[in-house]
Amino acid sequence: MIAPDLKSNQKIHISDIVEQAERAAQMVNQIRSRMLAPNAIKNPPVFSSSQLAALCGIDKGQVAYRISKGDLPAGQLNDKGSRREFSLQEARAWVQHYRSSYLRPEGARAITLAIGNFKGGVSKTTTAMVMAQGLSLRGHKVLVVDADPQGSLTTLFGIMPDTEVTEDQTIAPLVYGDTTTIKPSIQSTYWDGIDLVAASSSLFSAEFVLPSRQMKDPEFQFWDVLNLGLEDVRDDYDVIIIDTPPSLSYVTINAFMAADGLMVPLPPNALDFASSAQFWSLFSDLASNLVESAGISKTFDFIHVLLARVDSADVASDVVRSWISATYAEKVLPVEIPKTAVTSSSSAEFGTVYDISRYDGSMKTYSRARDAYDRVNDLVEISIRSSWNAQLA
Repeated sequence: MIAPDLKSNQKIHISDIVEQAERAAQMVNQIRSRMLAPNAIKNPPVFSSSQLAALCGIDKGQVAYRISKGDLPAGQLNDKGSRREFSLQEARAWVQHYRSSYLRPEGARAITLAIGNFKGGVSKTTTAMVMAQGLSLRGHKVLVVDADPQGSLTTLFGIMPDTEVTEDQTIAPLVYGDTTTIKPSIQSTYWDGIDLVAASSSLFSAEFVLPSRQMKDPEFQFWDVLNLGLEDVRDDYDVIIIDTPPSLSYVTINAFMAADGLMVPLPPNALDFASSAQFWSLFSDLASNLVESAGISKTFDFIHVLLARVDSADVASDVVRSWISATYAEKVLPVEIPKTAVTSSSSAEFGTVYDISRYDGSMKTYSRARDAYDRVNDLVEISIRSSWNAQLA
């Protein structure tokens, strides 16, 4: 192998970095254009009669019966005329009919769920996306708030943060005090039942703006900005999911203080486990300081720890898994998200397992990943319904 010619005296100037940034942005746009061709817009999945029946929890024969009655969307035959397919919007109409008893009861408000971890690469953003998609497939209307300046969740919706997102489409107007409601920042997405408040790098300024406002006005509560901004949309949605930055930032604090529940993705490896200990330590210190200095009281309806990116071939993960179970006890969800080729290939195409209409690879591998996420969403829905019942008690 020929060693590269390293020129130790070659300096890299800011102009070189600017050019590198431009090339990187162009490459991402080219990749996205190829992945999302022909219009560079993501398309939602379609569903067969069997898939629709599974979503509704009914026998496939009932699908044909209801189509004959004409009171639910009939879908359409595919190009070959051999298979009936239903759009996402049509499928959600069926699901809302058959799962009406599982939906938000009258008088209850949206449950807000923050996805948090102070370390990157733990599937935080993927978890936020699959939960939003999975809950929408159960008939719920979901608002997703991307509070991470990197905008990875925004990218999963097929939107490029630095070229297609204006500051008004983010939580920035709330941060600056230009508005007290998040409503103007909400946009629809390619996925029926999910709306989005996007993110872009402009959100990095929040880490300077919020403390500055606090210094200028002692009555200002920097930790409550997002919570108050969500107040007038909590009757419009069933679930609000907030993806947070991988740090204890001012924005992360706002997300946690606005949340009814927390979801903490945690791969079973030693470094991530150690990072999670720091997560809880810093958060507990913050909460204690807020209680002492501001006299506020914060409670959560539920906290879930999700074992994510679990590599079955990693022997050491068994040891770390035992540490996690001993540390977090009942907070650990009884399901694990496997690290599979399905999840890797989906993320490479700006998607998740729920974006796949028909998988070309091993169905066993696909089912393993999809079933795990389905089970997580089942458990989260139970927690959400419990929170609704507590609101109405």
